[in-house]
This record gives sequence, structure tokens and C-alpha cells, in this order.
Amino acid sequence: MSTGYSENSSLRRVQVIADYQFGAGVGPGFFPEGCTFILSTTGRIRQILFEGTRLATVRASDGRLTLGIEGAKRLQAVLPAPGYRVVIRDDVAEFVAKGKNAFAKHVIAADPAIRAGDDVMVVAGDDRLIACGAAVVSGAEMLAFNYGVAVRVRQGSEKDASGKYQPPPDEGDDEEARHECRAD
Repeated sequence: MSTGYSENSSLRRVQVIADYQFGAGVGPGFFPEGCTFILSTTGRIRQILFEGTRLATVRASDGRLTLGIEGAKRLQAVLPAPGYRVVIRDDVAEFVAKGKNAFAKHVIAADPAIRAGDDVMVVAGDDRLIACGAAVVSGAEMLAFNYGVAVRVRQGSEKDASGKYQPPPDEGDDEEARHECRAD
């Protein structure tokens, strides 16, 4: 039995995953013809690229999609508001765009269908995409809580000096501290 897929069956496979995860009919708009795929060593789809840019990654643990910022832009275009959107205050949008987490006290609206663990888009009041990441709590809880992280941001929309999007800061990963604590 072969684990290799044809490009056409790979495209159909990720479109079905997108339909399941984000709603019927989203897949073909999210993943158009011409997508390319990076496969794992076992031949499974890992990353979906369009014109050389990563749109999403298929999580090995559960087969769901994790969005890249370009994928979030495409999803935003095909999924009408408030679908999988978390709206934050404009005064904190700059920080979240740099890859900082979105806190519950900054959320002014959220799709009630969001469940903890869902990949979501973080937008400003005018539906301007700020970041993408994973919801820590449900959409209703984001509005009910006054403290704590609402969305763990995976990628912000702001680009750095090299023209790349800002990855989230790697808090708690101090390379020098790790080397100092190492037993030689």
C-alpha cells in the first residue's frame, strides 16, 4: 500500500480538512489550485504552500490545520465575519501584531462558535487582520473573563527588518541560561 498522494488528492484532502475545521465550502477558496505540499518522511502532508508561501500546517497529533499569517488572510477573505475571529481593542493591536498574546481583557468581540484549541484570526475593530493563533478559551469565555490569555498568538502581521512576519517571542527560552546550567 502506497502512502504517496497525487497533488490532486492532496489538494482535495486539505480542502476537506478546512471544510471540517472552518465550515462547509471554505476549503476550495482557502486552498486554490496550484498549492504545493511538503510531506513528512512517512509521506503525510505537513505543510501547504501557495506560490512559495506557507498557508497552513497539518498538525501530526490530530490532523487539524494551524494557520500561518498568509493562510489567515486567505481564510479571512473566504469566511464572513464573525467566523473564527477575535476582535481586540485598537490600542493593543500594535503589540499583538508583533507576536504578543491577546488577553481576555482586550477582547471586545469573539465568534461564539470558537472552542478552546481552535485556530483563530485576531482582528482589529475594522476587520483588519492583526495575528493568528490558538484560542486558549472559548469565544464566550473570552468575553466573560477579565484576565488571562485569550489567544496564544502564533504569528503576528507585522514584518521585521528582513521582511519576514514576526514569530511569537520565545518566552522562557534563554539559550545562554541553558548553557550555563549544563553539567559538563
